[in-house]
Amino acid sequence: MEVIDMKKKSTIRLRVWIDKDDKPFIGPGRIKLLEYILTYGSISKAAVKLKMSYRKAWQLISDMNALSKSELVVKTVGGKTGGGAVLTEEGLNVIKQYRIVQNEVDKVLNKHATKISI
Repeated sequence: MEVIDMKKKSTIRLRVWIDKDDKPFIGPGRIKLLEYILTYGSISKAAVKLKMSYRKAWQLISDMNALSKSELVVKTVGGKTGGGAVLTEEGLNVIKQYRIVQNEVDKVLNKHATKISI
């Protein structure tokens, strides 16, 4: 989130990261990856959209799946239309909960942004 005070051209930025067992679990980039998988039904398409390799995207998913109480993303078996990936209910819930936290942080930033003069 970015808050801009147009009078002073100051910017306040804050990114929310959630760690689990002292390891990075969820942050803005990983949430975008999950959202693109939801949109495109494909890890490779999500990776292209984020300008990252498939291998990097799969590693991030693997890391998140390992830290989560249940898988966030599962691959689907190929067929006539090929394989893909889908978010589980847990994956959808992680996005939802992250967005709630980020929105609350944004509210606090917006509330205090006008009080800061740099």
